[in-house]
Amino acid sequence: MNSATKVDIQAITEKVKREAGMIQKILEEVGRSVVGQKNMLEKLMIGVLADGHVLLEGVPGLAKTTAVKAVANAINCAFNRIQFTPDLLPADLIGTLVFNPKTGDFHVKRGPIFANIILADEINRAPSKVQSALLEAMQEKHVTIGDTTYNLSPLFLVLATQNPVEQEGTYPLPEAQVDRFMLKVTLTYPTKEEEKAIVNMVSGAGLHTAQKMATEEDILRARKTVGEVFMDDKIMDYIINLVAATRDPAGHGIKDVAGLIEYGASPRTSISLAKASKAHALIRGRGYVTPEDVKSIGMDVMKHRLILSYEAEAEEVKAENIVQRIFDSIEVP
Repeated sequence: MNSATKVDIQAITEKVKREAGMIQKILEEVGRSVVGQKNMLEKLMIGVLADGHVLLEGVPGLAKTTAVKAVANAINCAFNRIQFTPDLLPADLIGTLVFNPKTGDFHVKRGPIFANIILADEINRAPSKVQSALLEAMQEKHVTIGDTTYNLSPLFLVLATQNPVEQEGTYPLPEAQVDRFMLKVTLTYPTKEEEKAIVNMVSGAGLHTAQKMATEEDILRARKTVGEVFMDDKIMDYIINLVAATRDPAGHGIKDVAGLIEYGASPRTSISLAKASKAHALIRGRGYVTPEDVKSIGMDVMKHRLILSYEAEAEEVKAENIVQRIFDSIEVP
């Protein structure tokens, strides 16, 4: 690395530290509304910074909705919560054309998708037509009403909650849609101490309402800085090797999982892992990516993108086990 590159990294690090300070203030403010779940809150902010949708999975009552609302309040941006149900229609999501009998014309009534942060609550309870409408918005950042296409905000993010698929009235999301989520975060129950603090807070003064700590412009500026975070070619090769190992485990010396993966991760996984690793580095106040950044975020980027074989399902092997095996086997730069 030459001196010019070092100077560049120093300059990037100075910018990163300024943005990291803002992000820490947001996390602290949101943390006043949500006891525990620090992992979930950080992953939500990584999604915001890396321009990636986030899927939160856990049983009801783990503060998923509360956390997303608190993040939206702290960023002070337009927020809509959409409750997904089996009878939801695409028009309920994106809007529709309404006929005006006085003028004989149709006008557009925009749906709740026209906001900055969308909380798609219990996303796996809605039918496939609704999922298709949401998929267009997530991937293309625009929606189609009638014959006209409408662009969504530059800061458009779907933060979705999902109940475990085994629960009554849930449907597995299509693979194409799951792949659009940059991160899938699995939530766990709080510790006894955290649960005691939750009960004391809710039964006492009540939930804290997160206050404005940033603006939409602040977040868009921070996103630009994330794009400037330095990633060495060796780190990039490490990411490519991790993702390639899901497609050809045997070729990467991981023969024991070769028959367990039906389809490996797509190139979108490599893109998401690189962007999320840069966002993780920014939150840590660094202007460059380390292998630790990749390891810290890799499980949440990769686990939901593997399609396991019947053999894996028969042996009750989880995607998490396979991803961990890949991380343990691929050489770290």
